[in-house]
Amino acid sequence: MKTILIVDDEPAARYGLRRAMESKYRVAEADSAEAAREALTRERPDLVLLDVVLPGQSGIEFLRWMREQGSEVPVLMVSALDTAKTAVEALQLGAADYLVKGFELEELRQRVANLLKLATLEKENDALRRRLTSEGQFGPMIGRTAEMRRAFEMAERVAPTDTTVLILGESGTGKDLLAQEIHARSPRAGKACVAVNCAALPETLIESELFGYERGAFTGATSTRKGLFEQADGGTIFLDEIGEIDASAQVKLLRVLQERKVRRLGGAKDISIDVRVIAASNRELTAEVTAGRFREDLYYRIAVIKCTLPPLRERGEDDIRMLAEQFLSIYGRDRSKRLRGFTRDAMEALLAHRWPGNVRELSNVIESALVIEQGDAITVSSLRFDRFPEKIPAAAAQEPGLIDSAISLPLPAGTTFDELAFRVKRELIKSALAQCRGNKNDVAALLGISRFQLNRRIKSLGLGKWYEKEWG
Repeated sequence: MKTILIVDDEPAARYGLRRAMESKYRVAEADSAEAAREALTRERPDLVLLDVVLPGQSGIEFLRWMREQGSEVPVLMVSALDTAKTAVEALQLGAADYLVKGFELEELRQRVANLLKLATLEKENDALRRRLTSEGQFGPMIGRTAEMRRAFEMAERVAPTDTTVLILGESGTGKDLLAQEIHARSPRAGKACVAVNCAALPETLIESELFGYERGAFTGATSTRKGLFEQADGGTIFLDEIGEIDASAQVKLLRVLQERKVRRLGGAKDISIDVRVIAASNRELTAEVTAGRFREDLYYRIAVIKCTLPPLRERGEDDIRMLAEQFLSIYGRDRSKRLRGFTRDAMEALLAHRWPGNVRELSNVIESALVIEQGDAITVSSLRFDRFPEKIPAAAAQEPGLIDSAISLPLPAGTTFDELAFRVKRELIKSALAQCRGNKNDVAALLGISRFQLNRRIKSLGLGKWYEKEWG
C-alpha cells in the first residue's frame, strides 16, 4: 500500500485529507516542517501533500530543502493562497502539482492517483535504464565489452549530479553522444546543451565565442553578443577537444570554472552563470600537462570524473557486429530499404578492418554500402573502407632486424612450401610480439592487421600458451 504524508498545521485540514485518502492509502501526518523531516525518514512516503503556510519554515522552504537533500518524492502543494507567483515558485522548485484549498475531494483523489502512477512509471524507467546500462546500452550507444560497460555505468552514476566530467577517447568513438546522454539524464535535461568544438575555433575567436563581447570591444563588434557559456546558462556546455585551446583561453576558462562567472570581451562587470561542464579530448591530457601545453590546475578542474571510451578496434567482434547491424537497421529504415543483413564475407571484412575512424567510420561505411548495394544483403563489394598508413611503434624502428630474421630460415630437406609458410608465419608473429614486448596493439599496427586478426593467427599458429607464458 502506498504511503501519503500530509503536512499541514491545521488539525481540521489534516483530518479532512486523511478521510479522503485512508480508504486507498496508508496515511501519515506532520504539523510542521520539522516534524515532516523526521516523517520522511521514518515513514518513507510515496507522495507528500504539503501546505504552503506552516509555522516556522514554510512549505516552499521545506520543498527547497527536500530537493537540496536529493529527495525525489513527488510533492503536491496545497494552499489557501490562489496566487500565480506562489504556484510558479513551487513548480520551479520541483513540486509535481499545485492545488488551491476549496477543491473537490474527488479532484484531490484523481490528482494523487495520477502523480503516484507517474512516479511508478518513472521508477520503472529508471530501473530499465539501469538494466540496459549493465547489459551494454546507454541511450543510443551500445557496447558489451567491459570497458564500454564501465564507461556507461560511470556516466549513469554521474548524470544526475552537477559534477564536471572529462570524456577521453580517439576521434569517432562517440564522446559527443555520451555527453548528450549524460545531459539528457540530468536535472538540466529541459535546458540547453551547447556543444563547442574547440578545435574548429581559431585562436583569435575562442574567447569571444566562449565568453561573448560588448559592443565596440573590437573592430566589427557592432552589437553586444552573449558567449556560449551564457547561452548554456541553466543547462550544460560540452567543450569538445578541450586540449586544443590556447594558453590565454585556458586561464580565462579556469577562472570561469572556479568562480562560475564570465566577463565579456570589452566588459567591465562579471556575469554569474549556472552551467554544468562536460569536456572531451582525443589527446592524452596528462601528457599535454607534462609537456607544458595544458594547465595542470585546469586539468584537475575538468577531470573530476573521467570516462574513457576505447577505440573500436579494441572492442571485439561482438561490438562491431552489433554496431554494424544497428546502423544497417537505422539507415535502412530512413531510406525505406530493408536488407536481410550481411553476407559472411562482408561481415568478416568488417571484423578484420582496423577502423582508424572508429564508430564514426563504421557508420559511414554501412551508410554508403546501403546506397551502393543492389542485392538483398550487404556484400563485401559494397564496402568502401578508408585506408590510412598506420603509425609504426617506436620499438619497431629501433630493431627492424628482428622481423627480417623471421624469414631467413634454413630449408630442411623434405619441407613442403605450406610447412615452411607455417613456420615463417609463426616465427614472424613471435618476433613481432617480442619486439613490441607483448603489446598486441603495437604488433597489429606493425604487421598491418587488426587486433582481431592477430588473435586469430596466434590461436591458429599454436602460440596461445606461449603468449600466456611470456606476456600473460
